[in-house]
Order: sequence, then C-alpha cells, then structure tokens
Amino acid sequence: MDFVLKEENGFSYIDEGEGEVLLLLHGLMGALSNWEKVIDEFKDDYRIVIPMLPIYDLPLLTTGVKTLAKYVHKFVTYMGLKDFTLLGNSLGGHVGLIYCTNHMEFVKSLVLTGSSGLYENAFGGSFPRRESYDFVKEKVEYTFYDPKTATKELVDDVFKTINDRNRVIRILAMAKSAIRHNMAKELHKITIPVSLIWGRNDKITPPDVAIEFNHLLPNSELHWIDQCGHAAMMEQPEEFNKHLRAFLDRDKVKA
Repeated sequence: MDFVLKEENGFSYIDEGEGEVLLLLHGLMGALSNWEKVIDEFKDDYRIVIPMLPIYDLPLLTTGVKTLAKYVHKFVTYMGLKDFTLLGNSLGGHVGLIYCTNHMEFVKSLVLTGSSGLYENAFGGSFPRRESYDFVKEKVEYTFYDPKTATKELVDDVFKTINDRNRVIRILAMAKSAIRHNMAKELHKITIPVSLIWGRNDKITPPDVAIEFNHLLPNSELHWIDQCGHAAMMEQPEEFNKHLRAFLDRDKVKA
C-alpha cells in the first residue's frame, strides 16, 4: 500500500483525496490496508480518512468498544470533521454504531459490512493456538469465502500479532467487550441512512445478523454479495464499491 501514514497529536491515520469525507474504521484483526481498494476507487471523488484504532495501546482495564468510540470522537474533533459518511467492517462497524448513538449529529450516513454489535463467531468459535501456524492459517481462511483471499502476507501478519503477548491479551479483552455489548435495544436511535453491504457466505457475522440489523435500524437497506465472506471490501471489492457508490450517490441526491 503506497498511502502515507500520518502521525499527529498521538493519532496515526491515512488522509487521501478531497471532497466529502468517508471515515473508515477497520476490524479487530484488520489493518488500514483492508480498505485499499476503497481508497483506490473513491480518492478522486472523496476525502478518505482512516484512523488506526489503538486496539493494542489501551490500558487493559479500559480496553473495549466504548473506549474505541470515544477515541474516534477525539479524532473527529481533532480533525474538524463533520457531515461525513462512516464505514465500518467487523469491530469497526460496532465502534461506528456506538459512535452514531452518541454523536449522530456529526454523521451523514453509515455503511456496515460484517459488523459486530449483535453477535459474531470470532475465529470460528475458538481462538488460534499461538504455536500453530497452520491453525492460524486455517482460521484466517475461515474469514473468507475463497481461502485464497487469505494471502501469506495476511496470515503472517495475524500470526505475528497473536504471538505478541501484550497484543493477544488486548485482542481477547476487546473481543469479549464486543460480545458483551449487544446493541439490539439501541439501534432504533440511529435514524440516518444506513447501507448494509454483506457477504452472503459470511461465517463470522452470518446473514441472519445482517437481516436483524436491517430490521432494527429504521432507515437501512441491505445488499448481498455472493461468494463473499466477512470482509467484502477485500474479497469482492468491485461489487462492494458498486453498492457503496450507488448508496453515496443516492445520499447526495437526498441532501
């Protein structure tokens, strides 16, 4: 990925393009590079901002989804962002939902793909054994419909992460926080337009999750992507970007 990672005031982030802001939030085991195809597609029409969420840097006692949402608001305030579209994958979607319930006046619309917040099957119901590369590879592949999407680079990155004791403790704490923080009773508060772009073969946050989000979010629409798992913007980027652009274009017309 050739994009410049900026470091300012304790924040690490990507800031590419000009125009209306798309604020992108990555998942628990994700990285800024997960959004590479979205950046490539939209940077000529939008300003794309992606903060690196401090999952591994929080004090253990405050490691949780609510703390990440507060961090996002500090970042938004520091950057002077407003009237933006927020996109979140997996844990990033969950953080985005919490952010919207607390600061909806800043957000124009919301896009969720493979979001937690209702229920999820992290790593297929078990956490990887740190000593087993093959086991980690199998579980990273589980994230996708096509196992080939789990490149060696991606598997190496996850393997390295979960063999760092400091990181693995925080990953477990964050995952538990996400599971405990069920948002079913709060979603009615989010009245901005929401687009759910979901892999029909998602095994982490299965199709039932998307259907329930669509039922509970009062101003939402649901779009399926076939032959696609938990990270649609990585596995089926062209289809994901097509749905995203259509939503953004309709949102502009409404505005």
